[in-house]
Amino acid sequence: MLGSSSTTVKNIPLKRRLCFLLKLVCFVSSVLIFCEFLIYYVVIFQCRWPDVKGGAHMSEKETSASVLKAIILADTHLLGEIKGHWLDKLRREWQMERSFQTALWLLQPDIVFILGDVFDEGKWSSPQAWADDVRRFGKMFRHSVFTELVVVAGNHDIGFHYEMTTYKVNRFEKLFNFTSGKLITRKGINFVLVNSVAMEGDGCAVCWTSEAKLVALSHKLNCSLQKPNHSNKRCSDVEKLPASEPILLQHYPLYRKSDAECTGEDSAPPEEKNIPFKEKYDVLSQEASQKLLWWFQPRLILSGHTHSACEVLHAGKIPEISVPSFSWRNRNNPSFIMGSITPTDFSLQKCFLPFESRVFTIYCAAGALLVILVLAHVQLLTPPFYFAQRLISKHKAV
Repeated sequence: MLGSSSTTVKNIPLKRRLCFLLKLVCFVSSVLIFCEFLIYYVVIFQCRWPDVKGGAHMSEKETSASVLKAIILADTHLLGEIKGHWLDKLRREWQMERSFQTALWLLQPDIVFILGDVFDEGKWSSPQAWADDVRRFGKMFRHSVFTELVVVAGNHDIGFHYEMTTYKVNRFEKLFNFTSGKLITRKGINFVLVNSVAMEGDGCAVCWTSEAKLVALSHKLNCSLQKPNHSNKRCSDVEKLPASEPILLQHYPLYRKSDAECTGEDSAPPEEKNIPFKEKYDVLSQEASQKLLWWFQPRLILSGHTHSACEVLHAGKIPEISVPSFSWRNRNNPSFIMGSITPTDFSLQKCFLPFESRVFTIYCAAGALLVILVLAHVQLLTPPFYFAQRLISKHKAV
C-alpha cells in the first residue's frame, strides 16, 4: 500500500506539483494574513463613536472642536522575564499591538487612557528588565503627536501597598509623567488621575503625599465650581479651573461587595461573581472610596484591576465603569471603551476586539481543509467530485 502511494506521488508531473505547492503557500499565507492582521480591521471597523447630547445636530467641524474623543483601556500586563514565556509574550504582545495600532488608525482618538497594570512584573523587575519592558511598551503603544497617551499606576506597576517603594513609584512617574492628584484638562474637561495603590490610609510617605495633593486639587475644583460651602475668601487666591465636574481615572475600583450585580457578556464568570471582594486588595476600602466621592463629587469614575466589566452607581447617581483587561491572556473577549466627552456630558461605547476562540476556530478549519486538499492531491483521499462521477458511471453501466 505504501509503495503504491509513493508511486502515485511520483507519477504526478513536477509542474503540477509545483503549481499545487504554490496554491498551498497562497492559502496558508492568506489565512495567516487574515487572522494576524486583517481581522483587527474587520472587527474594529464596526465600532463607532457614541453621540453626546446635541452632538447629532452639530457639524463635523463643531463636533471635532467641542467633543473629546477618548479611548480607555486597562490591564495590558506586558509579561516580564520571570513569569513570561517567550512564545506567550510574542503572541499576546502582537495581538495588543495590532489592536491598538488598528484602533488608532481607524478611530483617530484625541487621547488614550490606560488604567494601570501596564506591566505584569513592574512590582519586582530589575532596572534591566524594566528597561526591556519599557522598550517593548513603546513599540506596541506608539502613537502620533496628534494622540495623547495618559497612563495611571496599577499594583503590578509599582507593587501592592506592602511592596510599594518610593523608588518604584518614582520610576513609574518619571516614565509616564504621572503623579497622584494630577489634573489633566482637555477641551474644558477635567480628568483627575489617582494612584489608588496609595489610598491605604495608613499615613505612609507615598500615601500621605498622594492624599495631600488630592485634597489640594479638590479645593481648586470645588472653588472653580463655586460650591456653596466654599466662601469667596477661601477661594479668592485659588487658581480657577474650567467649571466642569471631574472624571476620576484610577486602577482600583471604589468599594463594592462583589461583582454579583455586574451584567454583560464580558462581566465576571458566574462562578466568580459572588466571591466577596477584599478591601485594599480587590477594591479600595470603604473609607478611601468615601473620601474620593466627598472630595471630588465626580460625574464619572473609570477603573480597571478586576479584568472584567462592571457598571455600578455610587450614592445613587455617580456611575463607575470597570474596564475589562485589554489582554487575551486574561480573557477571550478583550475590549476597550470609546468615550465622546464634553464639559457637561459624556457618552460611552464598548468596542470588542476579535474573540481568540474564533481565531483558533479559523485556524483549525483551515488546517483541516489543508489536510484534505493534500490527501486529495496525492490521491490518498478520493475527492468528492470523482467519487460522485464514479457512482454515476456505475449507474449508467447497470
